[in-house]
Amino acid sequence: MTAAGPATGAPPEEAERVELTVGAVAHGGHCVARLDGHVIFVRHALPGERVVAEITEVHRAYRRADAVEILEASPDRVTPPCPYARPGVCGGCDLQHATPAAQLDWKSAVLREQLARLGGLAPDEIEALAPRVEALPGGPLGWRSRVRYAIDAAGRAGLLKHRSHEVVPIDRCLIAHPAIQQLPVLPPTGRRWPTGDAVETVASSGGDVAVRAVSGETVSAVDGPEEVRERAAGRRWRVPAEAFWQVHPAAPDTLVNAVLELVEPREGESAWDLYGGAGLFAAALAGRVGPAGRVTLVESAPLGVAAARDNLRDLPQVEIVAARVESALERRRITGPVDLVVLDPPRSGAGARVVRALVGARPRAVGYVACDPAAFARDVRTFREAGWRLAALRGYDCFPMTQHLECVGLLLPPS
Repeated sequence: MTAAGPATGAPPEEAERVELTVGAVAHGGHCVARLDGHVIFVRHALPGERVVAEITEVHRAYRRADAVEILEASPDRVTPPCPYARPGVCGGCDLQHATPAAQLDWKSAVLREQLARLGGLAPDEIEALAPRVEALPGGPLGWRSRVRYAIDAAGRAGLLKHRSHEVVPIDRCLIAHPAIQQLPVLPPTGRRWPTGDAVETVASSGGDVAVRAVSGETVSAVDGPEEVRERAAGRRWRVPAEAFWQVHPAAPDTLVNAVLELVEPREGESAWDLYGGAGLFAAALAGRVGPAGRVTLVESAPLGVAAARDNLRDLPQVEIVAARVESALERRRITGPVDLVVLDPPRSGAGARVVRALVGARPRAVGYVACDPAAFARDVRTFREAGWRLAALRGYDCFPMTQHLECVGLLLPPS
């Protein structure tokens, strides 16, 4: 084991163990450490700790490692409640070794760092926004209402190792909804899945539980209804079991309330709901703009489009466009004038093409719902290059025990 790096100054190699003093958190569920000038991203560690780390990946500019022994522990360290949340086992939870308060601090720091490094915001701008990730109702365990288990070669369901396709058979996932934990899908007592690639499980806020087997592009019902009931934004929803819906039970209402408070829809206004899914934000916007207003929802996933048409049929002011957002904007499937835009893009973000098209549409405000702080920060930079500003920002811990977070930003055009 190397304490201060190889005598030659060469970076450590895979499987080598080194002693490190861990530095600040970084996007991706790790902390940054340095050894003889070499950058090492360390999982299962906390800022300020001294650890023994085992190198797991070698890259030209950096190394990845797992903290396998804690020499000097942070006061924020706790014993992970799950026996699989440790090096070399399940890669699903990144932060089970940190207290709930420390997890919020971690995610808040990541959000600020991404805004500075990728978004180009100055320290005083970030300070004015005061970005802080808040906890959602409920505890850090038993919240995940949708869990996808991978299947190994022996037909056992489990979860994947970090940055790997290797399946770790588990007997229980502690962040899964209690109804999902009770399903007979995991070893040793659960059924085998000899022909599938994955098992998708759902426990809806309406009380439905569904299991689906996935084999390639084919999804087959195993148990439960084809559509599950959800409750959110003062409405009842029916969504295909395999369609997208927020995985934290409190997330839909939390995000809808944040969007409405930030963009402040007004009676008679026109709004776009981009990447609209089953219509959660479109329904909320329609309730504010009223019968004299208009809401256009754009969604490309067929299941989402069908769910939106079914769930929003009582709202005549909502138009649903089945298209990719980029195509809808560039081919003028949707046209202005528009007063408000709400967008909830996938983890990769909206991208420069969409942002520039929105700038050209000249809405009075854009509400951006983001599940990845790096993609959000890149899109914020594109808005800023066009003269827009990030006027408000809220962060939410919709994914406790993991490195992921959700944020809602308000972007405003030049005065």
